[in-house]
Amino acid sequence: MSSSAAGYDLTPLTEAQREEKAASLTPEERQVLLDHGTEHPFCGTLLDNKLAGAYHCRLCDLPLFSSNSKFDSGTGWPSFFQPFDKEHIRYIEDASMGMARTEVRCVRCDSHLGHVFPDGPPPTGQRYCLNSVAMAFQENS
Repeated sequence: MSSSAAGYDLTPLTEAQREEKAASLTPEERQVLLDHGTEHPFCGTLLDNKLAGAYHCRLCDLPLFSSNSKFDSGTGWPSFFQPFDKEHIRYIEDASMGMARTEVRCVRCDSHLGHVFPDGPPPTGQRYCLNSVAMAFQENS
């Protein structure tokens, strides 16, 4: 078993585990998480969420981003300046759509989350631009 600095199990899901979890996804969630799609801007349910808590992977429930790093980027997608734990995110160079971008995926289940850009606010200068359907919000109790 591989664990992150934050203490979460990062052991990759088997294909059978991934398919079992994916069985409960909506068609839109499948299109984004499994087929690397993108939801329309300004439509995501988590865009205007201001509650304190953590944003988890919709498929495997790994915490990905904290509300403490969320900011309004004006792009139409939930945006964060740093991940919950840097080990929870996997980065892949993406040359699709005629541009050079960095895709962001969940390290445990390999689900597509969105992209990261180098135009975010301090302290990191990063803008993780994510799909609401790729995440589940868990409010702090």
